[in-house]
Amino acid sequence: MTSLQNWQELLKQGINNTADLLSHLQLDPVDVPEALLPTQPFKMRVPLGFVARMQIGNPHDPLLRQVLPIADEHKLSSDFTRDPLNENISNPVPGLLQKYKTRVLLTISGACAINCRYCFRRHFPYSDNNPGMNGWMAAIDYIRARPDISEVIFSGGDPLTAPDNFLATLANHLASIPHVTTLRIHTRMPIVLPERINNEFIDWFTGSRLKPVLVTHCNHPQEIDTSVAYAARCLQQAGVLLLNQSVLLKGINDNVSILTTLSNKLFECHILPYYLNLLDKVEGTAHFDLPQTTAIALHQELLAHLPGYLVPRLIREIPGKPSKTLIR
Repeated sequence: MTSLQNWQELLKQGINNTADLLSHLQLDPVDVPEALLPTQPFKMRVPLGFVARMQIGNPHDPLLRQVLPIADEHKLSSDFTRDPLNENISNPVPGLLQKYKTRVLLTISGACAINCRYCFRRHFPYSDNNPGMNGWMAAIDYIRARPDISEVIFSGGDPLTAPDNFLATLANHLASIPHVTTLRIHTRMPIVLPERINNEFIDWFTGSRLKPVLVTHCNHPQEIDTSVAYAARCLQQAGVLLLNQSVLLKGINDNVSILTTLSNKLFECHILPYYLNLLDKVEGTAHFDLPQTTAIALHQELLAHLPGYLVPRLIREIPGKPSKTLIR
């Protein structure tokens, strides 16, 4: 297992500007005329290990296209907004979102190891939802006072950018609440910076009475290499339930062969495909969008290529609904 110090150092070494990323991939900026200089508010951020899985010299590489800022992000569309899921009305105390009756989400950190260009929280007010350790107790008290809440989700940003001692303290508080039974973590770290899955993390995550569930975010089979497989195996052997959610993205994974390969590679890593999300219509991401009819046709074809347990549910989040909405 990699040490805590190493994953933090690797996080700091990530690429945060377009010129360096193109240089690593031996791409001339002339070959990527749509790329932006790093002056936009939503900055580039990508770990070197993830860059290493990109194809040298390919301006259309599916991993590159997930992280490369392009001019299309400045195109406005009337049905793409800064808060497409109306999360501002589901934020009763700083750091906590409650959209559904039995579960709440804690926005542990606004930081990520990687800034995905289609991120639905790219405009989220993280500065108003980072209450500090004392402030987090208001969120704990909110959960304690509501016996219907059985599951707490660590999210963000990416919650695993936070240190383990802080996360463990929060988890211990949650474990002291009798009606909370499950701790779920939504994170891209096992995919983009698998070194983050170290002994210290696994020890606290699996060390309480709470059922540990970890949902990875992987969109393309090229994202999975031996380091990702090793991190997943360590989690699985420790008793963590591993699920994956993907976002259906135009020009990246809108292909039955790619989605079939992704499900199979995830299963090899003991990760079950869980959700295939339609794009949340956040401002700056319209170039990734696909018509719902196209998504349904892709999903229908996927059913013919995979056993049912490897077919992710095609869903969309609709504000105000009591759960995710299955798309048929």
